[in-house]
Amino acid sequence: MARFDYDLAVIGGGAAGLTVAAGAARLGVRILLIEKEPVLGGDCLHYGCVPSKTLIHCARLYHQSGELPRFGLPALDRPPVDFACLRQRINQVIARIQKHDSVERFSRLGARVVFGSPRFIDEHSVSLNGSTISAAAWVLATGSSPARAGEEPVATIGTITNKEIFALDRLPNTLIVLGAGPIAMEMAQAFRRFGSRVQVVQRSGQILSREDPDMVAPVMEKMAGEGVEFFLNRKVVAARQRDGIREVIVEDRSGRQETLTGDQVLLARGRVANTEGLGLAGIGITLDERGALEVDRRLRTRHGHIYGAGDVIGGYQFTHAAGYEGGVVLANAVFHLPRRTDYRWLPWCTYTDPELASIGLNEKRAIRAGVEYRCVVEEFSGNDRALAEGQGMGRIKLVLDRRERLIGVQIVGPRAGDLIGEWAAVLGGGVKLSSLAAMVHPYPTLAEINKTVAAQVVAEKLFSARVRRVLHFLFRYRGKKGTP
Repeated sequence: MARFDYDLAVIGGGAAGLTVAAGAARLGVRILLIEKEPVLGGDCLHYGCVPSKTLIHCARLYHQSGELPRFGLPALDRPPVDFACLRQRINQVIARIQKHDSVERFSRLGARVVFGSPRFIDEHSVSLNGSTISAAAWVLATGSSPARAGEEPVATIGTITNKEIFALDRLPNTLIVLGAGPIAMEMAQAFRRFGSRVQVVQRSGQILSREDPDMVAPVMEKMAGEGVEFFLNRKVVAARQRDGIREVIVEDRSGRQETLTGDQVLLARGRVANTEGLGLAGIGITLDERGALEVDRRLRTRHGHIYGAGDVIGGYQFTHAAGYEGGVVLANAVFHLPRRTDYRWLPWCTYTDPELASIGLNEKRAIRAGVEYRCVVEEFSGNDRALAEGQGMGRIKLVLDRRERLIGVQIVGPRAGDLIGEWAAVLGGGVKLSSLAAMVHPYPTLAEINKTVAAQVVAEKLFSARVRRVLHFLFRYRGKKGTP
């Protein structure tokens, strides 16, 4: 039997890699964790979830301070935003969370942490910092990076991505956003709330294009009401830079052109897997057009002892998905149990205001899958807590199949990301809608909308004409509809 330096080696110190490393170390596995950046934590901690949610929260507070008269409070004289102070706040939050992802913590758990850029020299060994290191099993968790402009016209004018936007020296006077996915929309609204003029350019006719139009509408309405300018069905045909000002020329489907000017251009058009330089072609591992690993449902590459997890496999690019996949790898690589991925009830959320959260099938995905469905909707305008807090915009939508089984939930409204958690428990735990409808929620809370919409489905059956006929037959009830 071959002897290796380590039982398991992980390349990448982001969410997926850290999950595997921590779990394996605690189970007594001899493990190596390799990270090419000077610190652990990955894109989420340094350029993604943590800095973006910190920035979004700061923007919400600043925005709310300008809305005080709407709540019967005196107006405040608000000085302009100093982005250097915001950058300092972001760095403080990152530093605090960094302690959970420190080398010291993982060393205490029993993992060895090494920094550098490894390259495979055979199926079990890599060259790293002038040495050869071998392992019985490998996990590739190298994450992803924002797609660059490449051959696009804006490649010549110096765009920024999520890797640079949180480290700006000052607040842009005008921010041009190319793309309309979650990152683009979150940053567009945040910077508009700080006082930047924001112009969003989208090639299709809808922002957040994987979501249903009726759920996206409140988000776009709110953002437009706050002053975000949208240029949908536009493509960038030219770009130039003059005296520090960037000009982006866009063209609509009729051929009409407009020139947008700004001091910063945020490029937010997808991501590519971080696989370059790993030498994967040399060991026969295939990649897709975005450089992502091809893995099976057990997250194995064509070599059964080499796994992939997180953004590098090109699937659901969320931190919580990466953590889940890390758990699947642990089951397969450490326990040797044939655990397979199941994304059926994987939730996600876009943290705009209002937030937009989803789990299971929405209408678009149901149509694509050829599933017969119907929807039940409840508006936040009927939720007392939402009205008390001035947040009555939005709705919750249940998607039911032809057998009245719940197959998806979408929420657009206040704290949608928190509210979708109850549905993750309901769907993942096989809880019936009748059970949710019978649960007692504290009043007044936003979570009551979950109970209310479930009760709608149950009420359609409980208060049907058939039930009324049965009650009339059994008990001789003679009630009639009241008149005004």
